[in-house]
Amino acid sequence: MDTSLKRDLIETVALRIIAHADELSALDRAIGDGDHGLNMKRGSEAVLADLDGLAAKPLPAALQGVGMTLLTKVGGAAGPIYGTLFMALGKALPDDPAPGDLAPALAEAIVAVKARGKSDVGQKTMLDVLVPVQVALAEGRDPVAAAMAGAEATVDMKAVRGRSSFLGDRSVGHMDPGARCAALMIGAIAEVVRRQA
Repeated sequence: MDTSLKRDLIETVALRIIAHADELSALDRAIGDGDHGLNMKRGSEAVLADLDGLAAKPLPAALQGVGMTLLTKVGGAAGPIYGTLFMALGKALPDDPAPGDLAPALAEAIVAVKARGKSDVGQKTMLDVLVPVQVALAEGRDPVAAAMAGAEATVDMKAVRGRSSFLGDRSVGHMDPGARCAALMIGAIAEVVRRQA
């Protein structure tokens, strides 16, 4: 994976989150404290500020760098969770990853996210996107379709983790902003991969 492709991947994901910051905050206002989009935008802007430095590193180190930036720049619960996702993914990938390395690396990252958030699938979190995406990758199916379906599935779930869990049954009927954010990231990554194909 050359520097230009890593740059394209990091930049496309960051710009996608920035473009949807208002949507993510609106989703968060319904069931949380309303700052998810703003926090993720801040983190994405910090990633873009170090774009050249990140893209010059091997992919695992670049992902860990993205994770550390999100961990330090994103407020609330999202920073530690997304930081953990990217850092664990970077640790799990070999220096020169092949397409077949992604599904097992994502599986390891999911374990780390579950541990950090003390959460699991079906609890209205980003795991409801990440787990179906990992299964789709492992089975050779479309990860974007799995991501979008996973985010949509959170609408009917009752939150049992995080700030939205205080709403109980009133959290039903709203998409989880973290799940939507994860789905946006997956979609952006897939676009870059399609452009390179």
